[in-house]
Amino acid sequence: MKQEGPLLEKLTHRLAECPADFLAEPRIGETGQVYVEAVVSDLLLDLGGEPLAEAEVPVFHITNKKMRNFLRLVSIAGWLLHDEWFRRAQRYNQPARAFLKTGLNQLADLVAADLFVTDPDRREELVRLVLNALELRPQGETPAQAADRLKTLGSVERIKVLEATRAAEERARKIREKMREQAAREAAAKASPE
Repeated sequence: MKQEGPLLEKLTHRLAECPADFLAEPRIGETGQVYVEAVVSDLLLDLGGEPLAEAEVPVFHITNKKMRNFLRLVSIAGWLLHDEWFRRAQRYNQPARAFLKTGLNQLADLVAADLFVTDPDRREELVRLVLNALELRPQGETPAQAADRLKTLGSVERIKVLEATRAAEERARKIREKMREQAAREAAAKASPE
């Protein structure tokens, strides 16, 4: 988050107005309308770089229906990255390429893509993730503020914390159970005649 980027509010507003074309069903096998690989290639060209190489196309041309949410999220992120601010800069092709290929996988496993358009916190999370991938921070924020807010909103981070909490609670429950069993054995040993 070295450099200041665009206004957060401008980008979250853009997500809220994501056109239906980007929310339509992604092409998976023979069904769906949105050719996500074409969306990504067009975006990369508009960001001042080369379109997807032939070897990169399979990342977005998927036949596995389990990847539907990933493709929908890539399409939505593509809409966000097509903002004039990024296109005018003509230098975010490579980090955008890397982010779209690998930066959304965990998120797509946890959160329905539609929420990144309809839910204010998820919109902000996606904007902050994109800016972070481009080594930018929202205009008017310090690097520390931007990092803290991203961590606070992060769905992946929140799930990790919840899982760690559940694991700690389970360990504590097992310890309490062992302590009760031990106390019961000791009480039984004291009560039994020698």
